[in-house]
Amino acid sequence: MNQPLDQKSEIILTDIVKSFKQKCVLDHINLHFQSGKIHGLLGASGSGKTTLLNIIMGSLIPNSGTVTIHGQRMPDRHILQHIGYMPQEDGLYQELSLYDNLQFFAGIQKLPRSEFSKKAQELIEIVGLTGEENTLVMNCSGGMKKRISLLAALIHSPSLLLLDEPTVGIDPVLRRQIWEYLHRLKKEGATVLVTTHVMDEVDKCDTAALLRDGHILLHDTIDELKKNSPDHSIESLFFMAP
Repeated sequence: MNQPLDQKSEIILTDIVKSFKQKCVLDHINLHFQSGKIHGLLGASGSGKTTLLNIIMGSLIPNSGTVTIHGQRMPDRHILQHIGYMPQEDGLYQELSLYDNLQFFAGIQKLPRSEFSKKAQELIEIVGLTGEENTLVMNCSGGMKKRISLLAALIHSPSLLLLDEPTVGIDPVLRRQIWEYLHRLKKEGATVLVTTHVMDEVDKCDTAALLRDGHILLHDTIDELKKNSPDHSIESLFFMAP
């Protein structure tokens, strides 16, 4: 099993600029995400959240600027071994079962077989998929695929989780269970960065950055953001002039 990153690890984005076909989607983004906390990246569809996550992962190269994780500039192969990434669109193998998909992703991350079975069953129970282990992904609903993608990101107990709208299409009870598990991971020292446009999830984060039209409007603790809001809600901050 991979040794976890040092507890002082952090994510630092410096002057990130990204354009597609001469359209700037991220404009000089500067962010610092401290380790051992849950950070929310908030914004409407098309605001640049997914692009920013892909740049943090190193799967997308910015036009300019740098990303460092644990003091290492991304992309870095060693750091990637400690990251769990859940994309907005699932990257699952449709012809394989839920369980076989988890075995595949665990193998990529070199999780010992002796640890896999217990970890897989624990996670499957948390997301309410007990009894579906042998179901082919092609026969799963969209919500089930979303949960399986989350399991694939969690299977190797990563020190850093990058989750792109992980609870979309999931019922409120399971959503609560997933957030409870994320808080458990935080207590164990993990760092979580989650994108969302669901405002009631914001209170479950320690900090939040508000992204609009490729710019960071605000980035602070949840309490401080609410203090700066006209009605003490995060949602109203989106309607404030930049």
